[in-house]
Amino acid sequence: MYRDLLEKSQHPLSQWIRGDRLPFVFCSGCTIGSTISCLARAFSRVIENLDNLVVVSGIGCTGRASGYLKAGAFHTTHGRTIPFATGAKVANPELDVVVFSGDGDLVAIGGNHFIHAARRNLGITVICVNNFIYGMTGGQMAPTTPLGDYKTQSTPYGNVERTFNMVELAASAGATYVARWTAFHQVRMEDSIVKAITHARNNGFAFIEVISSCPTYFGKYNEMEESVDVLKRLEAISIVAEPLSVSPHDAHSDMSKIICGEFVESEHVEFTHAYQKIINQAQQKE
Repeated sequence: MYRDLLEKSQHPLSQWIRGDRLPFVFCSGCTIGSTISCLARAFSRVIENLDNLVVVSGIGCTGRASGYLKAGAFHTTHGRTIPFATGAKVANPELDVVVFSGDGDLVAIGGNHFIHAARRNLGITVICVNNFIYGMTGGQMAPTTPLGDYKTQSTPYGNVERTFNMVELAASAGATYVARWTAFHQVRMEDSIVKAITHARNNGFAFIEVISSCPTYFGKYNEMEESVDVLKRLEAISIVAEPLSVSPHDAHSDMSKIICGEFVESEHVEFTHAYQKIINQAQQKE
């Protein structure tokens, strides 16, 4: 029935989203689907030529994203989103390359690639959907699982491992645009994605963390099984800071308080621009 209705009407994001693959396959209450829609709306505002857009996703719940978007898309191996994105950007610096992946993919198995892409200031946009858990593999603890009494399948008595603050990690590694929003902040998130893609073109590595809900696993283990309960919790514990008013090192993020906003925005030489300069110099000497 849904597909019949879709065929009879024009989806407002049909230029960017593959309508024949809707509805989304995500669990009820998961906010990855709404984040993909937010990303598509941002594309409609900032991407002028669809042929210049590349979206890279990895393994995990977010990995489905590349199949829903009308763009040059790569669904890569676990932890390797940024190496694929690096290859695309270096091969053709005119591309807008967007990585859409999860916390386990980007800062667990892919953590080394993440920090070095930020260090190089590669001109890509990285959007990390952080649901505090490994969703696709059954709800195990992730590097972002809050410290303390928060439970997962693999930590039924709570988490004793210190947690990555991805905003702080990205800024410390050298990212030149860093922001965080929750799935509740759709309008602000969309504006931030537009700014990140624009920033990446000339000033380098742009990173946005999106705190997402996972009622199926994180919610179930932590008494927030209803999707509305999770969103209400995200709204209640979020503090939206004025742009650049909070240091990324002070950008607290767990299920007691989440500081949202833009934490870094600076100008710097983008990697492929610097690389092309070296190539030009070498060619002049030949």
